[in-house]
Amino acid sequence: MILPMTVVWDFDPVLFSIGTFDIRYYGLMWALAILGGMLFFDRVCRREGLPQQVSESIFLYGILATVLGARLGHCLFYEPGYFLTHPWAIVTGFRNGGMASHGAAIGLLIGLWLFSRKNRLPYVWSLDRIMIPVAIGGAIVRLGNLFNSEIVGCATEASWGFKFVRLYRNLPLEQIPVQHPTQIYEALCYVAVFVVLAILYYGRDMGRRHPGVMFGVGLIGIFLTRFLIEFVKMEQESFEQNMLLNMGQLLSIPFVLLGVWSVWSGMRRTPLSLPSLPEERTAGRGTKQRRTK
Repeated sequence: MILPMTVVWDFDPVLFSIGTFDIRYYGLMWALAILGGMLFFDRVCRREGLPQQVSESIFLYGILATVLGARLGHCLFYEPGYFLTHPWAIVTGFRNGGMASHGAAIGLLIGLWLFSRKNRLPYVWSLDRIMIPVAIGGAIVRLGNLFNSEIVGCATEASWGFKFVRLYRNLPLEQIPVQHPTQIYEALCYVAVFVVLAILYYGRDMGRRHPGVMFGVGLIGIFLTRFLIEFVKMEQESFEQNMLLNMGQLLSIPFVLLGVWSVWSGMRRTPLSLPSLPEERTAGRGTKQRRTK
């Protein structure tokens, strides 16, 4: 017999307040995702022998472009009528939430192109390596959505469903529907994508031998996940109710196709024969010195 495991979710999204200004878990999750991405990219640059100013410039060209793209993406993809007539709300309404992963992806693509030009790096080099922190960052941000009780799933009879109490304040607990915790579904899938990409980079050196493969795998893993989970997710906006595929799915399709092309293009090339990494050369010298003593 399977015992019911329904979770009653009534989590306060505010971590603490300073006067009328709220510090929310959602903002904290974004900050952790950004910080983690910067630290990882710094390690990649040091691993591959790049100067410090390369990793430092990722904040301006990568992180800011991602945040701006996420905000503009929400405003233009999901509520264009309101924000085009109230453009100041794009900035003043930032505290109320509203970030779109597809907009973040577009912003990041533009930011990385500028970053690559600034540092005279191949664009595909930047795309491959940024996918690893993007995957784990996406998982962290989805936990922020969970703390906000937003982007929830449809009703379900699954024993692991959630009752999102804050969405149904006027209903007694027994009448609140049990819904799919789609934020957790996405977070787990993104963690799996992160693990695959880390293996490809550190274990198989795909980032150097097959440029474009890691970028493609990341796009497929992230946006195919998004496309499929949308089928058990409630519509985010009223205009999506009669759509065969909702806005999130329509926006995901081009990224999945781009990912397939990137993997195919990267794998069909002859693997590059590359010099060893700085850390490998250092280890080799140490071994040689020990042997000659």
